[in-house]
Amino acid sequence: MWRHIASNALTFMLLAMFLLGGVILWGKAQYEAEGPLSDAICVEVPRGTNFDRVSRSLVDQGAVTSGPILRIGAKYAEKTEQLKAGSFLVEPGASMEQIVDVVTRGGASTCGTEVVYRIGVNRVSVQVRELDPATSKFVERAEFDQTVEDIPEIYTEVKAKPDTRFRVAVAEGVTSWQVTEGLRSMDVLEGEVPDVPAEGSLAPDSYEVRPGDDRAALLAQMEAAQEVLVAAAWEGRDEGLPVTTPEELLILASIIEKETGVPEERRQVASVFVNRLNQGMRLQTDPTVIYGITKGEGVLGRGLRQSELRGATPWNTYVIQGLPPTPIANPGRASLEAAARPDNTDFVFFVADGSGGHAFATTLEEHNRNVAEWRKIEAQQPTQDN
Repeated sequence: MWRHIASNALTFMLLAMFLLGGVILWGKAQYEAEGPLSDAICVEVPRGTNFDRVSRSLVDQGAVTSGPILRIGAKYAEKTEQLKAGSFLVEPGASMEQIVDVVTRGGASTCGTEVVYRIGVNRVSVQVRELDPATSKFVERAEFDQTVEDIPEIYTEVKAKPDTRFRVAVAEGVTSWQVTEGLRSMDVLEGEVPDVPAEGSLAPDSYEVRPGDDRAALLAQMEAAQEVLVAAAWEGRDEGLPVTTPEELLILASIIEKETGVPEERRQVASVFVNRLNQGMRLQTDPTVIYGITKGEGVLGRGLRQSELRGATPWNTYVIQGLPPTPIANPGRASLEAAARPDNTDFVFFVADGSGGHAFATTLEEHNRNVAEWRKIEAQQPTQDN
């Protein structure tokens, strides 16, 4: 009898172990299997929450089929204490395992609301935008100039949220004074900027910031980034260029940056300046005249006068020979690379062609024809008040 009871007990234990193993394997398969989402969603993880609340939210949004399996899987992977606050993009078909990785990995939020402070050549603007998970594209919620316009309520709201991301986007061709003034206008940053950095020393790029970040530290980050870009361009330069130092390469790149906004033209424009320098011709480029007038402190806002083209300043390349003494703006990577590796052409002239680009020429006669065409286009354009 006891032998029979013991046999039955052993059989029951083996069956229970077998069933338990099956349940574990089934749960593991569910945890790793493709999820039910047909469209991407943005999952918000509030500060101070826990996996219980997050799992319920994921079930409610249709991202997972079982909250308990998600929690058990996260616990088994020792990730329940690694939950990160923020807004995270969950892709269609993401498994529970992948979702756990997303909300515990750390780093900046990957969706939700973003505030972008844009420092451009003509203005500084603030853009509030949200990522649409369905399209993975940002949708603008507000755009304004913080220095002259009323601040929209949505900006005040999102700025106070802990999962909002902040970026400073510096356009190519802005001056160091414009960057400094732009940073001073941003209420999300702190700290004083005692001096404007050297012209050309800041890398145009997009920089992640957090509320309370120091303005001077951000400028130092931009300077370090530009040093890397200049060094790389100098290292990869063509032989025989009429520039002898990285500083001269930076000056040339800044002129290229201000002369064209067409990416495909940069190396052609660079070839014109290189050819003129090699032939002992003056560069005769308007942006250098403008810089001699404004010193980079804002935009001129009108056309150049003949007296200004003839006026002597250290930067006026209609008057001086060779390169000006300093850069006239902060050039980006592409203009630095164009200065270091220009196209191989015989061009020594160029003029606007009316399409946003330029017409290039090798002789003065050809250039004069191009100028005449441009004058016709100018005459057909509506007159603008200066």
